[in-house]
Amino acid sequence: MNFQQLRSVRETVRCGFNLTEVASVLHTSQPGISRQIRELEDELGIEIFVRAGKRLTGLTPPGETVLPIVERLLLDADNLRRAGEEFSAQMSGRLSIAATHSQARYALPAVVRDFRQLYPQVVLNLHQGSPKQIAQMLLSGEADIGIATEALADYEQLVALPCYRWTHSVVAPPGHDLFKHDGPLTLQRLARYPIITYDAGYTGRTHIDEAFAREGLKPSVVLTAMDADVIKTYVELGMGVGIVASIAFDPERDRTLQAVDAGALFEVNLTRLAVRRGTWLRGYVYAFMEAFAPTLTREVVQQALQREVQPEEA
Repeated sequence: MNFQQLRSVRETVRCGFNLTEVASVLHTSQPGISRQIRELEDELGIEIFVRAGKRLTGLTPPGETVLPIVERLLLDADNLRRAGEEFSAQMSGRLSIAATHSQARYALPAVVRDFRQLYPQVVLNLHQGSPKQIAQMLLSGEADIGIATEALADYEQLVALPCYRWTHSVVAPPGHDLFKHDGPLTLQRLARYPIITYDAGYTGRTHIDEAFAREGLKPSVVLTAMDADVIKTYVELGMGVGIVASIAFDPERDRTLQAVDAGALFEVNLTRLAVRRGTWLRGYVYAFMEAFAPTLTREVVQQALQREVQPEEA
């Protein structure tokens, strides 16, 4: 048994049993992948995959049992390598961060700048995606840290730690009718206007939809995007009023827009930072997490990693 055989099994499942794609990922040949799988099956005395001719179509019942063990062995091997690197090069290495656009654009820049000053020999890779894509990047090992508001807490394989709470703001051009009424903004009044906001599953969109639904309102959402800057651009063009994360509005930068806090209309949102459960984290990874959320000290994170079930609050 060797790690190449284990990797062949894991990647075959990840690639939907397409051995051509597996060979590309592992930089080898398709016959080589087939041989590695067959040799492991012969050694274990079981068939891991269901076959239709020469094609693999799924996992057998023994394969379903074996796969988590394979993944755990490969994770432990990666942790062993990371542990060695931790002591041989404590101030250098790579750190891969996956975040939504709002986090990458508004929450992370100052943290990344300060981190680079402390760890100039650490190469940072910043990936952007939807919350679900971020979760998959963590699960596959493509990312070390994931930051998002939605979805991360839904995966048992991830430890999702609360970082900070935030509200939405409603934005429109100065002088818009929305701002001419006396009294606080209401959902009923907001629903009279075309709305531009985030795609489903992004940046607290779930809480926006839930708030309107509770009031029996069906707002006219005319445009959605995953990028607050895109939303604000179309609001400036007069296409509708925008609902964005409050952190995405800067009065100095967004002088063509006016904003009103919508914390009383939509449920407060919680941004989380997640890592894969069981992963060895190097010292500078802990340092980055604490820089992003000061409550996430190394001790707090390690305690959370050791718990079987992650609570809602840390």
